[in-house]
Amino acid sequence: MFGRRDSTTPTSSHEGTGTTDGPGAGRYPAARTDEEWRATLSPQEYQVLRLAGTERAYTGEYTDNHEVGVYSCRACGTELFRSEQKFDSHCGWPSFYSALAGDRVEEIEDRSFGSVRTEVRCAACGSHMGHVFAGEGYGTPTDLRYCINSISMRFEPAAPGA
Repeated sequence: MFGRRDSTTPTSSHEGTGTTDGPGAGRYPAARTDEEWRATLSPQEYQVLRLAGTERAYTGEYTDNHEVGVYSCRACGTELFRSEQKFDSHCGWPSFYSALAGDRVEEIEDRSFGSVRTEVRCAACGSHMGHVFAGEGYGTPTDLRYCINSISMRFEPAAPGA
């Protein structure tokens, strides 16, 4: 049901995202109206999560986080990444070599800004998380780098002794 989808539409339009009143309506299980997203998210969160914006490098709250726990979608709460798959890529954003489960994220070809790359969205609500890059030589088990905006996630530390 979820997974990779190819699109030649620039993601800056965020067509097909998790709204119930526009393109892609009903496509995501946790879809909301644009009005509901605006009421739920801060203006900065809305810009990144719903309009496929990007926070500035090295400014996110989780870039240098090394605590054990789970990273969830800030918009809908779906668990997406675990700290065990996080690594220091020194790119300015939190980096992971794998998503929590393949069906938790959706990968979409992104042809915005004159290049081809792969956008990562939350498969439950369609919110923009960041991008995934392959073949960069980081020496991770998957040779992937999920470059994710901190503002797109919430971190839940593991319970003590877990």
